[in-house]
Parts: sequence; C-alpha cells; structure tokens
Amino acid sequence: MIASALKQFELLAEFNDEDRECIFELLEERSVRQGRRLFGEGSEAEGMVLVVTGRVRVEGKRCEKPEVVEAPFVIGALSLVNVGPRESTLVAETQCEVLMLPRTSYRRLVDDYPRTACRLAEAIVDDVAGLVRPVLDWLVG
Repeated sequence: MIASALKQFELLAEFNDEDRECIFELLEERSVRQGRRLFGEGSEAEGMVLVVTGRVRVEGKRCEKPEVVEAPFVIGALSLVNVGPRESTLVAETQCEVLMLPRTSYRRLVDDYPRTACRLAEAIVDDVAGLVRPVLDWLVG
C-alpha cells in the first residue's frame, strides 16, 4: 500500500500528499482473520483503526443491534486525543486488512510533524461535530 491510498478514507481525503505520507510512515499493517476481534468493548482505546479491505460487525451495549460496515472506513480516531475505553466491539465478518495508528505514534507525529498532527486533530473534531450537530438540532427543534 502507498500513502496516496489514504485518500479513500473520508477523514484523510482532503489532506495533501505530504501530510498523508507523514501519517502513512507511522501506520502499522495488520491482517485480521474472519471471526477475529479487532478490539473489544471496554478495552483501552489505543488508537485509530483504518479498515482497508473487508467487512466488520460493530456491536456493543450502545448499539441497538449489530451493524456490518464495509471498508474503507475509520474507527477510533477520537482515541488519538482522548484516553478511555472502547465503546464497541469490532469483529471481522470477512478477512480484513487494517492499518493502525497507535496513540504513541500520534504523539510522534505531534513532535515530528506538528502541522500534520494539527490537521488530523482538526479533521477528527470536524468529524465528531458532524455527529453531534443532528442531536443538537433535535434538542432545539
């Protein structure tokens, strides 16, 4: 995989090539067999997961029913800047290829490429704000 492939992820689509390259250098590639957990609800959220190929099932106490999501997608981005437990369990429905950006690697990004780290933090906040806005509209409306 090459850094330009990160364009497929909505969170990183607007980044320039230099920023994507800085992030790509810190990613850890993993293969997850069908039926295996990527992570479990309640476990320490240690970083962002980019699901490159495959389908995963998202389940947990906050999920009314399990939901199957197909790649490409990002989950756990907020855990780069917010320490706490995972809110859900992710189980591979098919063989999956994932890229992990551990919180420790994000801290390296902050030290070595602060502009890129700031852009990533802004993208995460924008993503979260997009999720919160409908709730606020519902409360007001």
